[in-house]
Amino acid sequence: MGAGHGHNTGGHDHAHGRAEDRRRLLLVLAVTGTVVVVEAVGAFVSGSLALLADAGHMLTDAAGLVVALSASLIATRPPSPKRTYGYHRIEILAALLNAVVLLGVCGYLAYAGTRRLVSPESVDAGPMLAFAVVGLVANLVSVAILTARRDSSLNMKGAYLEVLSDTFGSVAALVAGVIVLTTGFDRADSIASLLIAALVLPRAAALVREAGAVLLESAPPDLNVATVRDHLCEVDGVVDVHDLHAWTITSGMPALSAHVTVTDAALAGRGVGPILDDLTECVEDCFGIDHATFQVEPASHRDHEQPTEHP
Repeated sequence: MGAGHGHNTGGHDHAHGRAEDRRRLLLVLAVTGTVVVVEAVGAFVSGSLALLADAGHMLTDAAGLVVALSASLIATRPPSPKRTYGYHRIEILAALLNAVVLLGVCGYLAYAGTRRLVSPESVDAGPMLAFAVVGLVANLVSVAILTARRDSSLNMKGAYLEVLSDTFGSVAALVAGVIVLTTGFDRADSIASLLIAALVLPRAAALVREAGAVLLESAPPDLNVATVRDHLCEVDGVVDVHDLHAWTITSGMPALSAHVTVTDAALAGRGVGPILDDLTECVEDCFGIDHATFQVEPASHRDHEQPTEHP
């Protein structure tokens, strides 16, 4: 009988937000790249595995930031007849790639830390402390830059989690340096590297789960599909809602589609347009979904439909 598609001006806000994300990512990339060099030198001078682990972790972060920046730029490309949703999912793939790299870093830290724990090596605590302080200050600056935008997308969340785990890594290296300097307990350096791995692992795993949910087109975690259906059924003239699907195009861009059965009397009296307006307004106002597509069907056509099970 008819189909409708609803949008608001959220696209402009989304583009503006992504531009702000790129600006912040560039700043953090500059800080991170500097700290990688500083801590690598510090690890060479002091022989600290914790510093080397933190430098290696930050190097993967720098690579991840480059991927995140590239993904954010690619996502601005307009849709095409072949890619009708554009390139927004690139950001999700970037987040997933960052998470996989983080898991690899965890594996290396676990291996190297365990080996050094069994066979400890001498560490020069003075330089280790100095370079750990530099790394901590730089990481705190990066965290401050990304905090305001950490929930804007999975891409930004991945970058934020990486610099946050770097901050914990710098704290661990700093504490280990103090212990080695004051007690001579060299194994503290290895323990710190294992602690860094333990801090990174759950965050990386959570990012994998969230990115996977988007790629599998699961319903947004804060959206109850059954509740959406109930609200749509309350729209004047609606007698049934089926083939209801909700998913996430990219972070902050939920989408929805549904077949809506309407009484013949409502269609004859009001027409399809006002009914589509009511449906669009319902999901936008109640659930914040501004990307919704509805197929309106007359009740007399129900016998020709073979609806799937309701969620």
